[in-house]
Parts: sequence; C-alpha cells; structure tokens
Amino acid sequence: MPTSSMIQGYWRLAQWKLSPTQCLDFVKQHLDLGISTVDHAPVYGQSSCERLFGQALALEPSVRQQLQIITKCGIQGGNTDQGTVAHYFSQLPQIIQSAEDSLTRLGIEQIDIFLLHRPDLLMDADETAHVLESLQKSGKIKHIGVSNFSNSQFSLLQSRLSAPLITNQIEINPINLQATEDGSLDFLQQHNVRPMAWSCLAGGDIFNSQQPSVIRLRETLSQVQQEIGADNIEQVVYAWVLKLPAKPIPILGSGDIARVKSAVAAQQLSLTTEQWYRIWGASKGHGVA
Repeated sequence: MPTSSMIQGYWRLAQWKLSPTQCLDFVKQHLDLGISTVDHAPVYGQSSCERLFGQALALEPSVRQQLQIITKCGIQGGNTDQGTVAHYFSQLPQIIQSAEDSLTRLGIEQIDIFLLHRPDLLMDADETAHVLESLQKSGKIKHIGVSNFSNSQFSLLQSRLSAPLITNQIEINPINLQATEDGSLDFLQQHNVRPMAWSCLAGGDIFNSQQPSVIRLRETLSQVQQEIGADNIEQVVYAWVLKLPAKPIPILGSGDIARVKSAVAAQQLSLTTEQWYRIWGASKGHGVA
C-alpha cells in the first residue's frame, strides 16, 4: 500500500488551535519521523480540518509532494433548521461533490487515497463503483478504499471495481476486540489488503476508563511495559496492534510531536505471543479455552 508505516490523523486539527505556520511545522516534524501519510475527512471539524490543513500546505506547496493524503466521503450531517437528519450516501452527485470540495479545501489536485467513510445501506454497488472509477480516470483520486465496511460490503463493492480496494479503515485496539473476532482481519489478510487501524488507544479510554475490565487491562499493559522496556503503555498498545498478522497501519491522533515520536519508536518493540495473549486475556477477562 502506498502509505508510510504509520499515519498521522488530523481529525482533531481544529482543536489543536495551530496557526497555519505551526501546522506546517508539525507536518514537517512528522515527515522527518517517516510519517508521510495523513488522514482527513470532510466531517472532521465540519470540514474545518481539511481547510486548516490546506492553509498550511499553501505556505509551502512543495511539501505536498512528500505526502500521501487520505480523505473520505459518505457522511452527510443533518440540519435541524431544515428538518433533516445525518445520513450516509454513496450516490453519484454527492460523491463527486464531496471529492471536489475536499480538493478545494486541501488546495490539491489529486487525492491519493479516497475512502467511503461508512457503508451506506442504500449503496447501489454498480453506481458507486462507476462514480469512483470516473474520479480515478479524471485524475481526481488515485486509489480507492473503504472505512468501517463489513467483509460482505467490501466484497460487494470490490466485485464491481476493476482496480483493487487498497484498504479498510477499521477500529483496532485491546478494548474493542471486534475486528479480531468478526473475521475482518482474517478476510483482509486472505486478500492481502492491509487495514488502517483507527482509535488504537480507544479514544483515550486506555488511560482514563474506570471500567473494571479496562483497569485490569491497564495493569497488564503496565506489566508488559516493564518487561519489554517500553517508555509507556501507549507503546505497548501500538506493539500489540502491530503484531497482528494482517499488518495494520496505525493512525495516530495526537498533535503532540513527543507522543508521535513515542508511537514511531514503538515499531522497534516486539511482544511475545504470550504477552500478546496476556493483554487479550486481560481485556476479555479470561484466558484461552
């Protein structure tokens, strides 16, 4: 897959309160660490995150050539004034408009990886594939992938596309073990498709949740941290995700470059099979049968 070994997520960019110059500096810093792929979506900051990132790139356009830019389509927010509710979409006019709007906000000519953000229950696979391939042929997007798709939804869309879907962006962390249990990782490994792993730290619950199962998990992560010489339990979590044979690519969510450096360093750590299952068992509340 045409990405770096880790991905910098920008879904909280608007919360970081960075000026365009500060944002550009942050981009350069994670480029120096080997993270050249960035993750966006129109719904992040209600499109402000794409716009802020585009303003940073405009300060030094040559930086864009060093990046692989991911963005998405498929979620439409509701409008209470108009009496509408949030919904998913996968039809021609909305996909085209979403891609063109993202290109404008980001100030770029091509999206490197374009994902359907959520599976639309009303997706007509023939129509969706046709519009995605038309965007490819026009040069507006380079690669196509999906996010949060089930195996059957992935297979359905793939059956209508001539080019391979290059990823499924799914949640993977030691609190939410769904991807390890519902066949998603098996399916992607079977088809040689590397998943992108979002919410590796479970949105901060790894550190903050007072649920008994998470407290137990946190204690086990701390034990393994000491055993492998990790700097913190974050690194242990990334090492746990990276050990999965589907070869997930973690998406980082922090705007703190020190935490980004720490995550990158986790790639040099390794867990034994016993340690990996000890973490799994701490989350489950029991060992293997």
